[in-house]
Amino acid sequence: MIDKLKQMASKIDADYFDLRYETKRVEQIVMSKKEIRSCGSNLGDGYVLRVLKNGGLSKVSFTKPEQADMAIRRAIENAEVLAANLSEPKRPAPAPVVKAAIKAKLVEDPRQISLSEKIAIVRHYSDLLFSQPKIANVDMHYYDVYRNKYFINSEGSEINEELVTTKLGAGVVSQEGALTQTVRMAFGGSNGFQRVRNREDEAIERARIAADLLNAEPVTAGTYKMILNPGIAGVFTHEAFGHFSEADIVRDLPALREKMKIGTKMGTDILNIIDDATMADQLGYYQYDDEGVAVRRVNLMTGGVLTGRLHDRFTAAEMGEPISGHAIAEDFRYDPIVRMGNIFIQPGNNSFEELLAAMGDGLYICDAMGGQTSGENFTFGANYGYIVKNGKLAGMIRDINIVGNLYSTLNTVQMIGNDFVLDEAGGCGKGQTNIRSCLGGPHVLFSNLTVGGK
Repeated sequence: MIDKLKQMASKIDADYFDLRYETKRVEQIVMSKKEIRSCGSNLGDGYVLRVLKNGGLSKVSFTKPEQADMAIRRAIENAEVLAANLSEPKRPAPAPVVKAAIKAKLVEDPRQISLSEKIAIVRHYSDLLFSQPKIANVDMHYYDVYRNKYFINSEGSEINEELVTTKLGAGVVSQEGALTQTVRMAFGGSNGFQRVRNREDEAIERARIAADLLNAEPVTAGTYKMILNPGIAGVFTHEAFGHFSEADIVRDLPALREKMKIGTKMGTDILNIIDDATMADQLGYYQYDDEGVAVRRVNLMTGGVLTGRLHDRFTAAEMGEPISGHAIAEDFRYDPIVRMGNIFIQPGNNSFEELLAAMGDGLYICDAMGGQTSGENFTFGANYGYIVKNGKLAGMIRDINIVGNLYSTLNTVQMIGNDFVLDEAGGCGKGQTNIRSCLGGPHVLFSNLTVGGK
């Protein structure tokens, strides 16, 4: 396929170009109320051509090889039109020429598992969850996604990389009278089907939490010391801070660019935030982005100081900062945009018990249930939590919404746990869907956070 791409691109007269081709296979099963609602496989493929001419950068997607000549003409014409209307010409930051072929390292290849066996696994978890006390419904969704990506550019890079994602997720609904509560469950990763096997104990634990929530008290609104578990601490890191570390967002918001200058002190001295897509087997893992750049670990914040940013080649050139390999496209329909890989707060030195003791009285908040950001302000729903008295867990609470401001919140990080968990659900909806964006971290103690409630 690389040779075919080179032949297609041989007619391109431009300052720079890159051409991607991808095949994508998705197999999925959706089950609700013990019934299979849909299942099957989808296969697609296509090309994305980007052309830079006279400082204008344009993109054309196409699906058939015979459309290549037309796509090239259109891309060059569009680039020339854009160049004539730009105040600043586009240019890519320098990047090494790469020639690589990467096969997905799988313990158990989901493509070798029959659809009937996958359905049996889904039924097994569904029946197990329904057998637990007070569980009224289970909505389950299984999928595996195989992407085989080919990339060339005018500089001589030639890359083929496979990516495989497997996930089994569920919404577990408990009910007592008119009251219902929902807890989410997700098992998955990038190294094979075994990630969804033998997770029964964890599934039962999620059902137990859903049942316990029926007796939980709604949280009382106020400002508290809080410990966030790895799930919701990871969502805070991704949503409130991580998107502000994506250079295309910073570039397009002048006020944010001023606040997010490299070298700015933004958090407490113990706070280190990292994006590391080189972590094998995790959802956010890959080796080369969709601009053919090797991804690298980026220390976004070190000792509370902003020390790095995520870039594609064009934002790196514009801002005069190093490339990082974070230009990712959803699939063959899209051109790449700047995306996070595995983002997390670096673990500290303290046990969970030490965090509880240091907090004394406050709240322990667990797992995210959606949320939104508006500039530097955020609102996150939490799945459940506990009142903490004298360093001990007391009553369970629900109906939790955490609200705050990014900059002030980063300065309330008081203690960081020595544990570390990365989420197995994944996903980010910035512009395009990225199922492999991953988050997590340790438990984190904040000295001052606000919740809405009764």
